[in-house]
Amino acid sequence: MSEMTFERMIAQMTPTIYDSLKQAVALRKWPDGRRLSDEQTELCLEAVIRYEIEHNVPESERVGYLQNSCKSQPAESAGEDSIKWMN
Repeated sequence: MSEMTFERMIAQMTPTIYDSLKQAVALRKWPDGRRLSDEQTELCLEAVIRYEIEHNVPESERVGYLQNSCKSQPAESAGEDSIKWMN
């Protein structure tokens, strides 16, 4: 049997496996409830990101996507009070 490379695994990954890995990374647990190690989380996240790139997943559906809808203005020009953080 030939050795499975990371690239080959990504090429053969199904949308169901992609969704499962994406959920595992989000919850830090496998579907059966076992916790992912740090190394497993890192590898799963890399696989998910590589899958998204290889399969042209729209940016807005990718892991870690944050919608840039905040248009910041200086507090003075917005007519709002600024926030001061106190320790």
